[in-house]
Amino acid sequence: MIKESKINHDQGNIWRTPVNYERFPKPKGKIHIFPERCKECNYCTNYCPNEVLERSTSVNVYGYHPVRVKKGKEDSCVACGMCQTICPDFAIFVTEVRQ
Repeated sequence: MIKESKINHDQGNIWRTPVNYERFPKPKGKIHIFPERCKECNYCTNYCPNEVLERSTSVNVYGYHPVRVKKGKEDSCVACGMCQTICPDFAIFVTEVRQ
């Protein structure tokens, strides 16, 4: 069932909100990073849908700038797992936080 429909004028799409939308909470995730494994490929920062990750100013033992969670974006991860899936060095993983 459809509660309401509204038009997204930027793309011309019709977005619909389900009736029981409030019953399904948005998932939250916690990002875990192994800085010594990171080789600064930036795949995770480029493919994160909520732009939660950024390159840090610190340097690991190999001379790379590992990624970190942006300040103020700690609660923005939706546990999609894109960062851990795309990381070629297994330097990052996500755990879902139960609410």
